[in-house]
Amino acid sequence: MTEAPTTQVVDRLLDAAQILLARKGIRATTVSEVAEEAGVSRAWLYRHFPDKPALLGAAIVRLNDSFWNDAHTELDALPTLTEQLVAGVRIGRSVYDDPGALPLRLRMTEPEEFAACAGAGVSGLVPDLASFWLPHIQAAADRGEIHRDHDLAEVSEWVARVMISLGTMRGETIDADDPDSVLRHVRRFVLPSLRADPFQES
Repeated sequence: MTEAPTTQVVDRLLDAAQILLARKGIRATTVSEVAEEAGVSRAWLYRHFPDKPALLGAAIVRLNDSFWNDAHTELDALPTLTEQLVAGVRIGRSVYDDPGALPLRLRMTEPEEFAACAGAGVSGLVPDLASFWLPHIQAAADRGEIHRDHDLAEVSEWVARVMISLGTMRGETIDADDPDSVLRHVRRFVLPSLRADPFQES
């Protein structure tokens, strides 16, 4: 019997891990189930991944990279920060629908298991999301949409926190699933704060 090339086996294992992570989560997924889903023996799996955290961590990293790359591509196609922020809320709300957003869901629902597999728990979500937003914030500042005296790293973290709030918490006055409602909120509250002089006393 001819052995499949290593890259094909690894891809099959990671694909299988992704399927099971989406179906069962980290805690309930076993190495045996991943091997069975991928159509390989456990011994063959262990030739590529020494344990469950290494296997599921690799699957999470691959999903995470794909999700952030796709999100950057989508936001880069939008001409203003306003449109990017509205799209950002929609992307964040897709955590439970988009397979690529699975790492965000796992990070929120199984933080300890996620930390064991991916090396970063819930505490890393704000810095990761702030890093994601920073290039878009810098571009918005270059376009004059943000006051020149703002600390852009600080703005990026604040935007990350706003995105997490809008994406995960229900409210009485904003329907996060309605782009028009999100747009009104961004125009009334978010953008005026970004345009204001951060050092001007009220």
